[in-house]
Amino acid sequence: MTEATPVSEIPVVILCGGMGTRLREASEKLPKPLVDIGGRPILWHIMKLYSSYGFRKFVLCLGYKSDLIKRYFLDYRINAGDFTLNLSSQDDPTYHTNGVQEDWEITFVETGLTTATAARIKRVEQHLTADRFLLTYGDGLGDVDVLKTLADHDAAGRLATVTAVHPSSRYGEMHVTGDTVTEFNEKPTLADGWVNGGFFVFDRAFADKYLEDDPDMMLEQKPLQTVARDGQLTVSQHEGYWLGMDTFREWTEFNKLWDAGKAPWKTWED
Repeated sequence: MTEATPVSEIPVVILCGGMGTRLREASEKLPKPLVDIGGRPILWHIMKLYSSYGFRKFVLCLGYKSDLIKRYFLDYRINAGDFTLNLSSQDDPTYHTNGVQEDWEITFVETGLTTATAARIKRVEQHLTADRFLLTYGDGLGDVDVLKTLADHDAAGRLATVTAVHPSSRYGEMHVTGDTVTEFNEKPTLADGWVNGGFFVFDRAFADKYLEDDPDMMLEQKPLQTVARDGQLTVSQHEGYWLGMDTFREWTEFNKLWDAGKAPWKTWED
């Protein structure tokens, strides 16, 4: 039996190519993964979530306004620390403080402007250097224990695992007795039914067997439908907080929680 790859060497693939067309109020000039939550892009929050569990190798599938995502990380140290720059020389800046340091190794891959999700993953195949890889979207957050997801994947011994979450209703829920409202919940979590929470684990073989470089193919279409029919898709149930940032409403909710110091997805220490 071979020794398991340490989590620090397992790549985390993040889909960062979307345009965020339903989030124009917050993302008209930005790619969706750079939309701000509490002064940091949602992409940063996602990466901090994974790194709090020991993951440090990230592969970003880039598309729309990819240059801005690259620039954010290229300027990361400059924006976080103090430095002196001598404009009369070609020397690099002299840094006086380390600023915010992250033990992250990030690979930036141009996967096409309008490429669908399955092909984006296929186009980063050469960077999937371990026996497994994790995958998520660049617009969803939750207090997901990704080590549990990985453990569920390993225990099942199948090619793919998806984290299932309970969706939240967009409408207020009322419990009624006669003509009296006995309970009112603004945005209840629906206990019945599961939806794709977007935190995946795949064996490396999944990319070879189920993914094609078809620019119109979504991961949620043929690849996941086929692996499910083949009995190779495990579900990892998550009962906690989860929300996808599809509209201005969700962006506002994320910021309210962060500003109040109640962000459930903040699994790291400052």
